Amino acid sequence: MVKSRAYYKSQEFHGLPKLSDFKVVEQEVDEEIQDDEILTEAVVISVDPFIRAHKASVTDPIIGFQTAKVLKSKCKKYPVGSLVLQTGGWQTVRKSKGDTIWYKVDELLTDKVPLTATVGALGMPGLTAYTGFLNICKPKPGETVMINGCAGAVGSLVGQIAKIKGCKVVGCCGSDKKIEFAKSIGFDAVFNYKTAKSWKDEIAKIAPDGIDCFFDNVGGQLSSDILGAMNRYGRIAVCGSISTYNDTEVSKANVIQGAMVSKQLTMQGFMVDQFKDDFPVGIKDLTQWIAEGKLKIQETVTEGFENVPKAFIGMLTGENIGKAVVKL
Repeated sequence: MVKSRAYYKSQEFHGLPKLSDFKVVEQEVDEEIQDDEILTEAVVISVDPFIRAHKASVTDPIIGFQTAKVLKSKCKKYPVGSLVLQTGGWQTVRKSKGDTIWYKVDELLTDKVPLTATVGALGMPGLTAYTGFLNICKPKPGETVMINGCAGAVGSLVGQIAKIKGCKVVGCCGSDKKIEFAKSIGFDAVFNYKTAKSWKDEIAKIAPDGIDCFFDNVGGQLSSDILGAMNRYGRIAVCGSISTYNDTEVSKANVIQGAMVSKQLTMQGFMVDQFKDDFPVGIKDLTQWIAEGKLKIQETVTEGFENVPKAFIGMLTGENIGKAVVKL
């Protein structure tokens, strides 16, 4: 037997999670593995908004992605010593089967790709940005693309992909420091939604000719205001609704159906795994763009398993720029 540590909820979240909402449970994992199984130890743990939206009970370990080193293996695809991206949650040692493993990441590591990027730009967030934006928004050169949460893990990558595709890219985020970062990676115009007196006025300033593609990470009234500035036949990819995840009452926003009909808009929500057939070409393109300097990796790295909840809460309150990760 080998010891493992895993995070569970100590109580249900109410509003923004607190450190006291989490507990570490020490467990013993049988080292004996069966055919197609591997034993892994986490080296990087990802903290992401979808974890807050997930309706897990206090009896379930906290979900999430991790990059892990293979300690034992009876699976030819993943030999001992290799590194894998998997849905291993917030735990240190676990048994895994092929259905929980996304892919090996060893060959992705270069002088421009740190280990932490395997749960970021070359992990779930990178593939979310790539597949959701290109499949749903279908950007064309010269179009205007709007991204809210544009300095976060997914939004910052969508913006850079949009620039690669020849688009004008505008966005909004929650601090002047984040605006500076967004402009440094190619955003043409960005506003601070926390200090803006009128979201509608700010949207009109940064996108005077309207918006053709909208990648929505935030939800709520801000998203409704952005949708109102869309051009006819605009496309909207709905990735998340982080503005509402900690709400204790039902959120309200302006009705959008009028604009949807009159402007003949297309809106689609998505989960990244629905585009899994695109993962190989997505990783190939993302890797190439990073190597060429067209796609820049930005991370907020926290050290230590004991600090996973702190990093998670910090991400939910917007402390991170780019991808929030925990290195063990």
